[in-house]
Amino acid sequence: MTRNRWPDLRRSLPRHPAPVILVDNCSSDGTAALVRRHFPDIEVVELAANAGAAARNVGVRRARTPYVAFADDDSWWAPGSLESAAALFRSHPRLGLVAGRVLVGEAETPDPLCTSMATSPLGTDADLPGPSVLGFLACGAVVRRDAFLEADGFDTVVFFMGEEDRLALDLASRGWGLSYVDSLVACHHPSPARDATARRALDARNKLLTAVMRRPWSVVMGEVTRLYSSDRAGRIALRHALPRLPHALARRRRLPARVEAARRLLETNEEPWG
Repeated sequence: MTRNRWPDLRRSLPRHPAPVILVDNCSSDGTAALVRRHFPDIEVVELAANAGAAARNVGVRRARTPYVAFADDDSWWAPGSLESAAALFRSHPRLGLVAGRVLVGEAETPDPLCTSMATSPLGTDADLPGPSVLGFLACGAVVRRDAFLEADGFDTVVFFMGEEDRLALDLASRGWGLSYVDSLVACHHPSPARDATARRALDARNKLLTAVMRRPWSVVMGEVTRLYSSDRAGRIALRHALPRLPHALARRRRLPARVEAARRLLETNEEPWG
């Protein structure tokens, strides 16, 4: 998916093996026309409004392959990784999502989340190819199409950033396995011009909304308390979460006990927010 990022696409699109579906989130910079002109083999889907992360759902529904690899407009997969991912899905029928190692920037520094996934305390199930995880980076993930659609894909409650969390929980709730495999590699070259406070606030807002949708009320209230007593980003997160609460409550469904227990185990190994 993309929105107003033609310069990034011009660099990343040549690195993607076919077939490629590009979902344009109502760009105003002529992205769709430019892609069609310079990359005629790419299937372009133009949305009438910005759907955020849920734009990926459109692409998955359009896909005609059993597995779908995600990429941001500033990321691409290393040669051979997608073929290896497809082989893993074929040999592991319960595998619903595989998360790869994401290398950031020209220095190719591993994203810190990948280190956490590689050492996941959830262990490795005998029928999965790597450590079990309950989170992932979308630009470094490949999904089994049927599993993704069964779990309703990404939702519009969080809109963007941290949208992976609820999907991971719902895949696990339906019995699908999620694994980290270090040999699968995605390269991510994000723009350095980012508002750190705004991004922290957005991340915190979406963690709270995900908790409202799936976690016990005690967890939700704990998140509210932590955010209220933290810094400016935390209070911004609370304020911005309020308009989305009705939508989150409408989608509320408690996790199975085994998935909630796994999420709590992971939380004991996470850095506190704020």
